[in-house]
Amino acid sequence: MADNQTTIPANPANPECVDRAETAAALREAQNQYQQLIDGLPDGYAEFNLEGNLIRFNEALVAMCSRTKDELMNLSYQAFVDRKTVSRVRHEYEGVCKIGLPREGRVYEIIRKDGIKMFVEGSVTLKKVNGKVVGFRGFWRDISERKRTEQELAKHRSRLEAIFASVKEGIVAFDADGRVINANRAVEAICGVPVGTIVGKRLEQIQGLCGQACRGVLQAALSGETSAKECQIGCDRHDRPQQVVVVNTSPLMDEEGRSMGAVLVMRDITELLGLEKELRGRYQFQNLIGKSKQMQALYDLLDNLANLETTVLITGESGTGKELVARALHYAGARAHRPFIKVNCSALTESLLESELFGHVKGAFTGAIKDRQGRFQAADGGTILLDEIGDISPIIQLKLLRVLQEKEFERVGESTSRKVDVRVITSTNRDLREKVKNGEFREDLYYRLKVMDIFLPALRDRLEDIPLLGQHFCRLFRERFKKEIEGLSTEVLNRFMNYAWPGNVRELEHGLEHAFALCNGKTIELEHLPKEIREFTGAKHGPARSGPRGKQLAAHELRQALEASRWNKRKAAFLLGIDRSTLYRKINQYRLLED
Repeated sequence: MADNQTTIPANPANPECVDRAETAAALREAQNQYQQLIDGLPDGYAEFNLEGNLIRFNEALVAMCSRTKDELMNLSYQAFVDRKTVSRVRHEYEGVCKIGLPREGRVYEIIRKDGIKMFVEGSVTLKKVNGKVVGFRGFWRDISERKRTEQELAKHRSRLEAIFASVKEGIVAFDADGRVINANRAVEAICGVPVGTIVGKRLEQIQGLCGQACRGVLQAALSGETSAKECQIGCDRHDRPQQVVVVNTSPLMDEEGRSMGAVLVMRDITELLGLEKELRGRYQFQNLIGKSKQMQALYDLLDNLANLETTVLITGESGTGKELVARALHYAGARAHRPFIKVNCSALTESLLESELFGHVKGAFTGAIKDRQGRFQAADGGTILLDEIGDISPIIQLKLLRVLQEKEFERVGESTSRKVDVRVITSTNRDLREKVKNGEFREDLYYRLKVMDIFLPALRDRLEDIPLLGQHFCRLFRERFKKEIEGLSTEVLNRFMNYAWPGNVRELEHGLEHAFALCNGKTIELEHLPKEIREFTGAKHGPARSGPRGKQLAAHELRQALEASRWNKRKAAFLLGIDRSTLYRKINQYRLLED
């Protein structure tokens, strides 16, 4: 729209008047051409003076604003936006004026005369006359349709993400290169890896508890070869070796049949598979093995303590598995993804133990050539096991008491206290109560450590766990020695059930390792055992073979013994503490058949 111009009458007798008239006419022509030029633009064009009033515009802007040309002329920018946007527009235009540079890609929600709201996107630049800033000009495009589409897509994405997050199955999407595009929260529980750490990585690059047993079916889906449907996989998780999931995979293909990636869906069925075991009794907790009443009570206690922050004192004879209990507490709880640090307190002198636990600074003592992080700091956020706690000196006892009470410590040679978040578990085969009576151990520290006391029974007090332990170690050593040894002979089982086991489970493990090294047949015999076990004649322990035991025998107990002995009736009868005639009678009574 052209600006209003004053008409200057021409006087033919006055050359100056003629020049002025011709100049005015040329100016009007230039303005008309300029207006025609901007009217031909597909986008809206606007010029504002420094007060923010509209002084020039094109036809596209007239159509965009749904106002007449007269209504638009000298209209303030405030008429186009709501109150919240007014201050934003003013701030941005002042910024353009201050720095002198245009701003592009500005998006505003404007209000038409009819009240309809629309979105425009454009740029703002300074308008100058003879080098002086006189206003602003800008080009604007209606992007309402695009904005509405974006908003709909955002809502749709939000709904999908809500559904994605609420699904109990773990879902992981991969691109064509096998990198993780997205994953839901259920993946954290199933795979033991935080979702935020796996996006952008290939499966083999992911570090954590996951054993990556699903890699094979995933690669098949990524190559477009095949989909996996209800494929049951043992996860090989480091902290949950018994975890089993059902996996479904689907390749993602484009219109031309090229692979775009794959989707992996996982469902944890460990509990489902464990229901039958739960009915028969729990035989394993983490890496602890046993079905005896003592072990069942231990499993229940560990379940209750796993997610508590209280200190725990583990006691029991050497070789009973105190470190395994500590690890089970750590990996069954909320700290499973954080460090587990073990310190053998009896293996170091007082000065070395202090440095090992709390760290030291350079020059703290001879040989301290650089700063060193202590075990407590290394275990921050996780768990520390102080093994053989009964052997620490009074000075270390005092410093440890402070850590337990105040959650802070000082490095050797440093006066600055450091905060630490560590769950403390201790273990010993000593009688700490007796050491307290003798003045060798601080009473206040003793009660700090003994908030919860876990006592591990000796192996001789849970002989019924020996067959399970034997099977467990046989599986381990078959893998390690690459030998196809099926199991233990009846004589070996008999000897194990009557042996005193002064070294407890550790002695059983080492005894079977010794036997695997010597055995070249299918069965471990007496001749393969270590001398002290092979020649033991104490015969103080053995399974009861009374009649009432046979009467109380349940069908599932009978099947367990038969499966454990590979349906060797003599071994099964020995395991159950009954004679073979009772065994045969019970097999007929329950109508059991070998699978």
